[in-house]
Amino acid sequence: MKVSLFITCLCDIISSDVGKDTVEVLEKLGCEVDFPEQQTCCGQPAYNSGYLSKSKEAMKQMMKAFKDSEYVVGPSGSCVAMLHEYPQIFKGDPDWEEEANKLAAKSYEFTQFIVDVLGRVDVGSNFKGIVTYHSSCHMTRLLGVKDAPKKLLEQVEGIQLRELPLCEDCCGFGGTFAVKNPEISEQMVKEKTEHIMETEAEYVIGGDMGCLMNIGGKLSRDNRDVKVMHISQVLNS
Repeated sequence: MKVSLFITCLCDIISSDVGKDTVEVLEKLGCEVDFPEQQTCCGQPAYNSGYLSKSKEAMKQMMKAFKDSEYVVGPSGSCVAMLHEYPQIFKGDPDWEEEANKLAAKSYEFTQFIVDVLGRVDVGSNFKGIVTYHSSCHMTRLLGVKDAPKKLLEQVEGIQLRELPLCEDCCGFGGTFAVKNPEISEQMVKEKTEHIMETEAEYVIGGDMGCLMNIGGKLSRDNRDVKVMHISQVLNS
């Protein structure tokens, strides 16, 4: 099975190791992974800020980059969810509507692809530690990926998985929301990290790079001894 890695901006710039772990897990599961170098931002920041015409330039570049891909897999649910918005954005566009539909149909978040396409829940991982899982808003509410990450974590040998109180609550990042509303965002992430501390977890795991960056920043500023990890890093252990 041929898979093209959609690296996403935050993963590429801030957490490149997550990209490596994503590739290695997919290869262990028998996938042939390539990396289209023409890919760029999915367009979400500009789109969410109201710059539709500018965001479409990035979206068109993404459709060109992944035109020949069999499957497109990304390690950040929010960014993959944006690809699924393309059909509505380009609806009625004679030049791009078909390409938008094709890209959305073959694009998957990392855990979603493993569970729903590859049909695997046990990838042979071994990770010792007490962990809690943060469910990101875009990944669960927009993309509809709710159970796949937990199914995978439950099968990791040695892991102690604890439920995060009010796990459905937003961490306060929300892309440009954190920039436009920093005071509100700060209170939201404060509440989120307090719930994380209630679990007494050693690690907080997630599948969305923006959330992990935001939560990790708050934990660091408060000198909390909790490590933030992407789920690919756990599955590749």
